[in-house]
Amino acid sequence: MTPPGQGGGPGAALGSFPALVLNADFRPLSYFPLSLWSWQDAVKAVYLDRVSVLSEYDTTVRSPRHAVRLPSVIALREYIPSARRPAFTRFNVFLRDSFSCVYCGEERPTQELTFDHVIPRSRGGRTSWENVVTACGPCNLRKGSRLPAEIRMFPRREPRQPTGWELQDNGRMFPPNYLHESWRDYLYWDTELEG
Repeated sequence: MTPPGQGGGPGAALGSFPALVLNADFRPLSYFPLSLWSWQDAVKAVYLDRVSVLSEYDTTVRSPRHAVRLPSVIALREYIPSARRPAFTRFNVFLRDSFSCVYCGEERPTQELTFDHVIPRSRGGRTSWENVVTACGPCNLRKGSRLPAEIRMFPRREPRQPTGWELQDNGRMFPPNYLHESWRDYLYWDTELEG
């Protein structure tokens, strides 16, 4: 297929016509990161009859025999259940704690965040959902290998394993920079969408 033209606007450059991917229940597969497919993957899924097209861009791609409007919102035909127990990863811990330090409450860029073991490993603390929290560098350094009671630094929220739904709800607090107008009915952020 011939790629779309190079006109103006945020969706003009090649590869910048992402399709919002919804599960069969019409909810995004993921809010953070937002579930998006490239226009190539979306068109392929349409031809393989794996998705339904709910909305389209005004842009068309052409092959020798066909012209196709690019999908902007697609829904899977088969429901994919979300993981009941999210993986214990650095990103998911940051997302659980809303990318903010659990000690001082400051929201920080990801590169300024660290892990802290509430009960330090040197004191028998485990690396688990129930003992690892997001901390800024200064708070992590200040706490060091001491117990919270020894330094009077207590997490604002008790660390625990989140559900997949809780992580997705937290992800809704961090909308991406660009949201296409056609996605408005499928996303629930308290921000104004740009057209």
